[in-house]
Amino acid sequence: MSIALFDTESQLAPLRAEILSRMSAVVERGAFILGPEVEAFERELAAYLGARHAIGVANGTDAITIALRALGVAPGSEVVVPSFTFYASAEAIVNAGARPVFCDVDPETRNVTAQTVRAALTPRAAAIVAVDLFGVPAPIADLRALGLPVLEDAAQAAGARSGDRMAGTLGDVATFSFYPSKNLGCLGDGGAIVTDDDGVAQLARALRFHGSRDKATFEHVGYNSRLDELQAAVLRVLLPRLDEWSDGRRAAAAAYLDAGLAEHVTVPAVRDGDLPAWHLYAVCHPRADELLTALQAAGVQARAYYRRPLHRQPSMAPYVEGLAPLPATDHLAACNVALPMSPALSAGQAWEVVAAVAAFAATGSGTA
Repeated sequence: MSIALFDTESQLAPLRAEILSRMSAVVERGAFILGPEVEAFERELAAYLGARHAIGVANGTDAITIALRALGVAPGSEVVVPSFTFYASAEAIVNAGARPVFCDVDPETRNVTAQTVRAALTPRAAAIVAVDLFGVPAPIADLRALGLPVLEDAAQAAGARSGDRMAGTLGDVATFSFYPSKNLGCLGDGGAIVTDDDGVAQLARALRFHGSRDKATFEHVGYNSRLDELQAAVLRVLLPRLDEWSDGRRAAAAAYLDAGLAEHVTVPAVRDGDLPAWHLYAVCHPRADELLTALQAAGVQARAYYRRPLHRQPSMAPYVEGLAPLPATDHLAACNVALPMSPALSAGQAWEVVAAVAAFAATGSGTA
């Protein structure tokens, strides 16, 4: 039997009746844009995270663009961002009118560090985008010590913790994606901006609605980017289950280690005090593409992520002149393999995956 890379169906199946009931109530009410479901979800998400404000928007990419502008990032300024991440992290910077400056990451945690960001800073730098990659919190306290506003891209980290704080509350502002495969995913597109800063929140709320606070006076050139009522209703059903699902993901990661995965591949490192949410469990092997083929043949769904990192994407060519080498990024891009990960992944399935990895590793040499 195939082991899925993502198993969202097991999470949603027992909640289907409640989800349909909530969506039906929205249809009956007839309010679909910025109504009571969005308002309630914003309150509930902020309370869950321990933040003052949560602002629902149409998707995670818009969340970054709007959050950067709300932070005061101006056209022509620079924003430091890791190259080993999803394209949206840099695309949103360009859409905000700024210039992305790519930095390297730590090869063990796969996240930026104060050292890798400092190496990319120039006098034009206005902000830092720090990605909680694969659900592992970035060292944002260290980044804030550099003196620039930090946007925490927590799209992959809903349910993660760093010390006594939730991912999404570590920077000056944070953004989430609720794409269906995310740890907290809706049934379409959705996103949110989270902050404790009243001014940032007020501007973000205006920017998501064409730059207006009252639908009559337009103070800014903004966006049409709103979380809709149907998706908010779904998210209100799912949010109370997020901690349980996060515990399930951490149990799956522990099962991989108990089964001896680290004997065959390089597993991700976690800083003391962090509790990852493990959106993905990405390991490294020097024959990564061969490992992918072997896993697929064994009925294990696996996938490579970010094989072409951002600084090597065609659309980012205008922003890489004079860029220093990013060796950890290039290494991780070439060697990573994401293994199945979900709250429903059983210990038995984890052992099956590790057995398939071990069988492949026995045919060659080395971990990466």
